[in-house]
This record gives sequence, structure tokens and C-alpha cells, in this order.
Amino acid sequence: MPASDSVLRVALPLPLPRLFDYRPPVSTDLAIQNRTGCRVRVPFGARSLVGIVVETGAPDPSLTAELRAAEAWLDSDPLLQGELLESLHWLARYCHAPLGEVLATALPGALRHGEPLPDTHCWAWRLSDEGRAARARLRGQPRRLADRLGEGAIEETELDDTFDTWRPAARSLSKRRLVERIAVPASRRNAVTTAGPALNEEQEAALDALRANSGFSPVLLDGVTGSGKTEVYLQVIADCLARGRQALILVPEIGLTPQALNRFRARLGVPVHALHSGLGEQARARVWAAAWRGEARVVIGTRSAVFTPLPEAGLIIIDEEHDSSYKQQDGIRYHARDFALLRGKRLDVPVILGSATPALETLHNARIGRYAHLRLRSRAGEAKPPEVRVLDIRKRPLQAGLSFELLQAIRETLDADGQVLVFKNRRGYAPVLLCHDCGWSALCKRCGGASKSMPMTVHGGGRRLQCHHCGARQTPPAACPDCASLSLQAQGVGTERIEEWLAERFADVPVLRIDRGSTRGKDALEKHFDTLGERPGILVGTQMLAKGHDLPHLTLVAVVGIDEGLFSADFRASEKLAQLLIQVSGRAGRAGKPGRVVLQTHHPEHPLLQTLIQGGYHAFTETELAQREAAGFPPFAHLILLRAEAQQLEPANAFLQAAKTLLLPACAGQIDLHGPVPAPMQRRAGWHRAQLLLSSPQRRALHSALERILPEIHALPEARKTRWSLDIDPTDLY
Repeated sequence: MPASDSVLRVALPLPLPRLFDYRPPVSTDLAIQNRTGCRVRVPFGARSLVGIVVETGAPDPSLTAELRAAEAWLDSDPLLQGELLESLHWLARYCHAPLGEVLATALPGALRHGEPLPDTHCWAWRLSDEGRAARARLRGQPRRLADRLGEGAIEETELDDTFDTWRPAARSLSKRRLVERIAVPASRRNAVTTAGPALNEEQEAALDALRANSGFSPVLLDGVTGSGKTEVYLQVIADCLARGRQALILVPEIGLTPQALNRFRARLGVPVHALHSGLGEQARARVWAAAWRGEARVVIGTRSAVFTPLPEAGLIIIDEEHDSSYKQQDGIRYHARDFALLRGKRLDVPVILGSATPALETLHNARIGRYAHLRLRSRAGEAKPPEVRVLDIRKRPLQAGLSFELLQAIRETLDADGQVLVFKNRRGYAPVLLCHDCGWSALCKRCGGASKSMPMTVHGGGRRLQCHHCGARQTPPAACPDCASLSLQAQGVGTERIEEWLAERFADVPVLRIDRGSTRGKDALEKHFDTLGERPGILVGTQMLAKGHDLPHLTLVAVVGIDEGLFSADFRASEKLAQLLIQVSGRAGRAGKPGRVVLQTHHPEHPLLQTLIQGGYHAFTETELAQREAAGFPPFAHLILLRAEAQQLEPANAFLQAAKTLLLPACAGQIDLHGPVPAPMQRRAGWHRAQLLLSSPQRRALHSALERILPEIHALPEARKTRWSLDIDPTDLY
């Protein structure tokens, strides 16, 4: 069909569940049929948008004259094609989301905004002859870069991942002709590879089982912390590369450390491309383009890396598959683990789900035979499980939230040249600022429940107040706004306060804090670990330290402030707390040195703690799965959450009630509707929030009913007075 006789049906990044028709650009010189999956710039009202051609077809003669022409093709070859395009169509249907928004989500920002697909030849930096001679005289960041380049040229992508300030240092050295920028082949192999450790019997058995899989075969690699799951991954990836195929490894955001990347690069002998939120738009686009061209053989990335093109796919791995960061909580609310499984099925490649604390949904799928289940029950090498002690702190004095017995254990560990991790999953200095005279507290005026606002967290030793829900900041008042008293006190304990107190108590060793506030730079985390090195010292941290870090000299883990997690209305709270406790406890004693874990609590007899200590994580999951089944919660039911928010609560409730009225006839006894009710956090950033929960044992019934009624929900007059969204398989009912 000639181009002039065709119509382009374009998906645009708009919250509208439809395609838009355009005539081809005037300059079209290629067959329209070859352009499905290409980007095209089109006029939309008074602006231009970048969309994806989804279909081409014959025009409607009565409408052709009214159609506007697209402005320009942005690609000569489809960016989205084959399996990836089909999978994204599925995702749009599953999430009941506009196709244009889903396709836009799959593209890096630079490509989404219409930038050309970048060139993927690699640039690297090396020392010049003059640079090698001058290296010893350099200081500061230029010296650090010169030392990194001392062993040979390093690609810019690797420097981006591991050295936050390398570019200014490179410019400085380049002006003095001490370094050179050189082009290198995109597929070049690393000059040096390192051999891995010998596998134990369990690892060998797991590796043999994984090697027996060729096509799609989801496998749960269920191994205790320190059992050597990563070593199994590396050998399976090496097999994949030997077959000439690509491997995609998904990791949680906090698990993608320079330490992990360097280990993969050293072992695999090929460039390992990283995709994460710390990269700039052009850097992300270059990695995406390298994968699209088949040049990137190994891609390791966080949640959105699941959209990486894999024209020569051979393997997908989801590490720490239970991690909540795999679920997108705004926009298109996809789950990267589940979408990775779908892609693995369509690509017909093995998918490995690894964890020491698998999600209950994953364990259930393994239990019913949907996934193969491989166990690694013992730690690799000579490492032994840590000794766990529950410390009853009822009626005991605490200093900065720490008991005398715990402080003794810290001192003993330091005197034995060990390292200590004090885990407190609350960042900041203190949870609230109170007036000691009248009881006033600093509250966020934009967030909270029906009768009370949320406290603002004290940061910077009392110099700043911040809401951890909406991000609002303010300076603490000099006096109480209610009674003018000067007796304002920071109440409670956060990581900053613990760090400050321990630094005074143990002044002879370094005390380092690891949380979101102290690790903003791309290599800030690595700098902290380098500062500690092998000497005795103390790390104070949040869940950032719970996984993904190999700290061989860490022999004591102290967990404080866990009691608030023992009592929650969220049915997933027990699972999340159990996973967190097992993961953080697993940091201790990983290199042959005996490890200890001390859990401080006011509730030592709590069933969750007793089950974990006496029977381990799997004993807990058996009990929890039985309770979930009895209550009709996932994985024995499926959920969809309809959220609404407005400047006042009434419009949100009115919309949800109208939606419920539409849904009720479609439920047919197969679907339960709960609500509408105010959200657990009723007000956030000034918006009042409510929700309607749909649940059913039958996923098909749930989606079928929603698909039929959704157009009517969109058309509700009440819908125009609210901001509303659908969350399929929600993980947080907040």
C-alpha cells in the first residue's frame, strides 16, 4: 500500500485509552508496513508529541481529509518490536492502562523525548606517558583517577558507575595532557578475569539443575544469606555468554553497588552495563541502545531495566526477588519481577528468582509446582550461621535507644578487632520534636489521618524538620508556638542520633552512618566502606544495609527499634518484618568469623520472633501462608486497589461510591468490594485520600469485570473532580 494511502495509528503518552490516527509525514520514503514500533513526532493541539506507531491501515475515506499529517519519523528501524512490543501490549491490558503511557514508560527519558538513538561506540580513558610519569605528584581527585587508570584504560560507563567526580578530574588531567580519551570496540572483552571459588555440593547441585534448563523454566533459588547465590548466578551467566546470548540481571536499587558491579565485571570478562536511577538520561539511552543492537551482552539494573531490549536473550535473573522496590508505586504500577517472568516466557529463556527470604507469592508458586525450587541451606565456604539472641529491654534503661548489655557486646566486638552494624530502620535524628511543658509537637500540615497530622522528623541534630511522606521542610521554632516555652526536645531515636551518641561513646573507632541522607553521591557508599576498611568500627544504618553488601569483618549485628513493626494493620507487615530481620541478621559472620545477632525488643515472646529464631524463615512462612489462606489474602486471592484523592475527602469518597455502584452488578458473587474507606494515611501532601479494594480468588473474574466497567468509570462526572488510579496486585495498602 503506498504511503499516501495509509494511516498511522499512534500511541501517545497521554492518560487516554485510545490510539490517534495521522497521515504519514510528507517525507515518507519507506514502506509504512515496516514502521510499526518506530517513534514519530506528531502535532497534538498546539504542541508536538512523540508517539509510537502501533498499527498501520487503510484510511476511512470520509475522515482522511480531516487527518493531520505526522511531522517526522524519528527512527528508520523500530525501537519496540517483536517480543518486547507484544509484552508491553500485554502489560497495558493487565494494568488497564493507556498503551501510550506504557510504551513511553519502557523507553529511557532521552528517547521518550525524541532524542536520536545514540551511537554506542565506547569511549575509554587511559594515562598518557606523561601521566604515568607525573602520577606520584598528583593530589586529590586527579590522583584518584590516575590511580584508577594505572592498570589500564577504563570505559566511561564503568567510571560513571563507580567514580562520581571523575569527569572534572579527567578534564583537569586532559588539559595537561596527562590522560587520553580513546575509542574502543563496544564488544571488547576485559583484559583480566578472575577465577571464582570452588562450589560446595549444594551449589554444584543447583548449578547442574539450572544448566539442564534451556527454554522457559522459572526457578526459585532459595538460599540462606551467605550461601553463595551470586556465585551460582555468575556461572550460569558465563554459560549464557558462551552460547552467544544476552543476560539480564535485575537487582534492588540498594543492591546495585560498585562492589557488586566490579565483581561481575572481574568474573565475566565482558563489559557489564548498568542501568539505574543514578545515570543521566543520555547514559541510560546509550546502555538501552547497546542492548537493542545486541552489543550489551550483560545488563544489570534496577526496576526499569526490565524493559531492556534483548534481541539475543538467553537468561533473566531477579535477585532479591522479594524486594518491595520491584513494584512501581506511581504512574504505570507494574511489578518488575512479574513482568520479567512474562518476558522470559515469551522469549523462551530460563528465569531465576533468587532470595534468602522469598515472597510468599513466590513460595506458593513453588509449592504448587509452578516454579522449580532449589535450596541452598548452608553458608558457602567456612562461614557459619550467626548466633541469635533476643534481648528483653523491658524496665531497662536505654541510652540513645541502646541497652547496657548491647553496649557491652559492642565493646567486646571492637576489642576483638571486629566490626559492628547497628540497624535502626528510621532515618533522621529523632521522630518528633515536642514541647516538654505543654505537649505541643511539630506536625506536617499536609499529611496525616482524620484527626491528627503526621509528626515531622528532626534532622541535622535539631537544625531541620522534614516530613518523610511529602518531603516538606522547615526550620524548628526557637520557642513553643503554643506556650512560648523554650523546653523543646527531640523525642525518640533515629540513625543520626545513634551515630552521634556512639561516636562520643566509642571515640577510638570510626562510626559511619549509612542511610539515604548520607549516601547521595554515586560512590558515597563505597567511600564509607573504604573509610572503614578492615579496622574495627561501627556502621549505623537503615535497610540500605540489609542486603547487597559483603562485609567480611562484620561480626555483630544489633537490631534496635523493631517493636513498631510487630503490630500493624497491613496484612503484609509480618512478612516484611521477617524478611528484614533475616536479611540484616545475615550480614554477620560471612567470612568464617563467628557472628552474633542481638535483637532488642519489649516483646521477646512475640510469636513472629520466636518462630524466626526457633524455626527460621521457612517455619514462619508455613504459618503465615496458612493464616493468609484462612483469611483469603494473597497468594490465595487477587487484589485491585482503586485509589482516589481530592482537596477534600468528600469528592474522593463520592467518586469511589459511584464506581462501586457500577461494579456491584458485575461482581456476580465472585468479587468482594471493600470500601470505600479513607486510606490508612488519609491526607498526604495536602490531598485527602480514599480507596476501594476489589478482591477475588479468580484473577480472570476480577479483570473481566473491571474491563467491562472501566469505560463507565472514566465517564463518571465524579471522576473529573478527583485524581484516581488503579493498582493491580498492590503491595502497599497505604
